[in-house]
Amino acid sequence: MKTLQQMIDEAGSAARLLQNAQTGAFEFPVQSMWSNLIDESEAWRKSAILFDQSFHMTELRITGPDTRRLLSDFSVNNFARFGANKAKQIVCCNKDGYLISDAIIFGYADDDVLVVGRPVVPNWLQFNAETGDYDVEVHIDHLRAYDPNNLRPHYRFEVQGPNAMDILNEVNEGGELSTRFFSMGDMVIAGCKVKTLCHAMGGVAGLEMWGPFEDKAKVEARLLEVGEKHGMLRGGSRSYSATAGESGWFAAPLPAIYESEDMRPYREWLTAAHFEGFSSVGGSFMPEEVSDYYLTPFDLEYDRVIHWDHDFLGRDALLAMKDKKHRKKVILVWNGDDVTEVYRGLFQPGQMPMWMDMPSADYAIHPYDRIEKDGKLVGISGYPLYSANERAYLSVSMVDPEFAEPGTQLELVWGEPNGGTAKPSVHEHRQVTIRCEAQSWPIHEAARRTYRSQS
Repeated sequence: MKTLQQMIDEAGSAARLLQNAQTGAFEFPVQSMWSNLIDESEAWRKSAILFDQSFHMTELRITGPDTRRLLSDFSVNNFARFGANKAKQIVCCNKDGYLISDAIIFGYADDDVLVVGRPVVPNWLQFNAETGDYDVEVHIDHLRAYDPNNLRPHYRFEVQGPNAMDILNEVNEGGELSTRFFSMGDMVIAGCKVKTLCHAMGGVAGLEMWGPFEDKAKVEARLLEVGEKHGMLRGGSRSYSATAGESGWFAAPLPAIYESEDMRPYREWLTAAHFEGFSSVGGSFMPEEVSDYYLTPFDLEYDRVIHWDHDFLGRDALLAMKDKKHRKKVILVWNGDDVTEVYRGLFQPGQMPMWMDMPSADYAIHPYDRIEKDGKLVGISGYPLYSANERAYLSVSMVDPEFAEPGTQLELVWGEPNGGTAKPSVHEHRQVTIRCEAQSWPIHEAARRTYRSQS
C-alpha cells in the first residue's frame, strides 16, 4: 500500500492531492435520522437527545510507565497531575507550532489512558510511541463502518438537554453523578457499570457515558425507556452534525503534517488507508501551499490549555508567536436571503451554484471557505451547517481580530474557483457571495453563560 509521502510525490504537491482527493464529506456510520431532522435538532434545547457515538471515533489505549511522559512531550497540556478519573482536551502541534489536532483524553490510572476522537491525534501518538524511546504499550481501534456485529471495545452514548439530568438520575443505580465540567464519574445502568464525562456538548447539560460493548443493548434500552417519559428523542447522524457548530468547536482542522521535512518519517509511516491519507479539502479557500491551511492553537482559542512549564514539541515556536496578532474564533450567521438564492439557482438555467446540502453543507472532510471584507481575505470559514434552533446556516470561523466583534458584517465566498475541483463530491458550479454576521460562540446565549465560563 502506498504511503502518504508517495501519494504527495505522485500528485506533485500536498495541496493538489488534498484538493482533488476522491473523498467527499466525512460520514457518520450511524442511522441518519430516527424521526426527523427538525425535531431531533431541537430536542437538545427543548427536552433531551440520545446520540450513539459508538462507531465514528478512533480510540487509542496507552499503558505503561512512560505514558505521561509521552503525552507531555507531544501535547501543549501538562500531565503532572493527570490520573484516574480525570479528563481533558489534548492539543498537539508540530515543531513550528501549527496544530495537528485535538482530542479528548480519559485517565483510568497514572499509567493508563484512553485517547478518543478523530483519528489524527491517536495516529500521531501511536507513531511516536512506536518509534520513540517510550516504555508504553498502545492499542488502536479505528473508527469502523456501522455494523452491530463488528464489536468495538466500548459503546459510547451522549445524553444532552434540559431534561438530561432528570433522565440520568432516574436510570442511575449507583452513587451520585459527577457533573463538574470535564470530570469523570461512575454510574450503574441496568446493572452495568458505566463511566461518565461531563463536557456539555452543544453547550447544554448532560453526560457522555461508555462501557464494554457487550453492555450496549441493555444500557441503551434502559435509557430509552426512561427517556421516553421525559420527551427524549434519539438523534441520528444528520442532527448530530449540527452540535459542533452550535457549540463553536472547529471539528477538523487540516493536520499540519503534510509539508515539513521533519514530518517526512511520519508521512512515510502513514498510508492511503489512514485518515490523513484519504482526507480531502474543499471550498473557496484554495491556496497553492498546503501550509496556508494550517492553524495555530491561538486561532482556535486553545491557548487557554497551553502550559509553558514543560518542554513539548512546538513550545519554542508557540512562545515566539504568543504575543503576535492572532485570528479570533467566531460563529458566522449566514444571510437567509443569500442562502435562499443559492437554492433558487438550482432551478434556473445556466451554471448552478455549488449544491448546499442540509444540515451539513460541507463536501470535503476539511471544508475551508474564504471570508472577505470588501473583497479582501480576512478569515477562514469551516463546517457550514443549518441550525434548526437558530433558523440559520452557521459556520465556525476564524477572522482577523478587527472583524471579530459581534454584529460585524462580512462576506463568505461559496463554491470552489474555476468551476470546481476533481473531487467526485463537487459538480461544475459558479461561485456566489453570501453575506454573514459575526457572532460569539457558542451561538446560544444561555450556553455562552455556562459553557464558555467553564471551558
